[in-house]
Amino acid sequence: MDKNLQFSGLWAVILGGSSGFGLAAIEKLSVHGMNIAVLYRETSAAEKLLKQKFIKIAEANSTTILPYNINALDSAGRDSFIKEFATLADKYTVKLLLHSIARGNLKPLTIKGSSFADEDFNVLSADDIQLTSYAMSTSLLDWTRSLLNADLFHGDGRIISITSEGAHKYWEGYAAVSIAKSSLESLAKYMAVEFSAYGLKTNVIQAGITETTSFKLIPGSERLVDLNTKRNPFGRMTKPGDVSGVIYLLCTDEAQWINGALIHVDGGEHCL
Repeated sequence: MDKNLQFSGLWAVILGGSSGFGLAAIEKLSVHGMNIAVLYRETSAAEKLLKQKFIKIAEANSTTILPYNINALDSAGRDSFIKEFATLADKYTVKLLLHSIARGNLKPLTIKGSSFADEDFNVLSADDIQLTSYAMSTSLLDWTRSLLNADLFHGDGRIISITSEGAHKYWEGYAAVSIAKSSLESLAKYMAVEFSAYGLKTNVIQAGITETTSFKLIPGSERLVDLNTKRNPFGRMTKPGDVSGVIYLLCTDEAQWINGALIHVDGGEHCL
């Protein structure tokens, strides 16, 4: 089979595809013939430029990219998307659900001892943790069930989500996201077992430190960049393209027996 056509007629639903890993995945999967439905939240000005980029990618690869500037965390928005998307895509054609939502609270647990300069900076609340956990973890379950209930998943579908080293190590201001990512890893393990009944394979990618838009919001991210560039065995940061390449690999027939895995895509950064 022509590798550029191996996903012809199939779809990916990408949650969080306006930048970073999600956008890189759109570029990579389109090259191999996969159609994309991408959800994101952007301003009108930013969306105009983003749509132009999507049009160029789709035209270059003879694929379809459907953009949805909606709140992927809102049940009404999700239901509306499923209803419309089901009229545009055939049943059992969603090969991939990629969860790449980066939305959460970056606050310290306490100001005392924190390097935050503003003494009035809000500390992390239980509501902050709950909102972040839903955005970056448990919303994956709702999306999986919605696609299944609409008979949209392919019989050999793949579910992929993104975690980070911050789920296992201390990063200042990252507590809510760390809790969410830890929860995501546990959720994916259970989904790998229980949704195997539908032919779905669920895996998590632990990406290395990558200078995405969301990463730059982390307090002290500049220091993390410097430290991890020196620490990485290859002496460089992870790039979105490194991660999208593995997302592609996990969608191939050769990866059909990979399920419930946490895959490090960091050049060996986690070893040190």
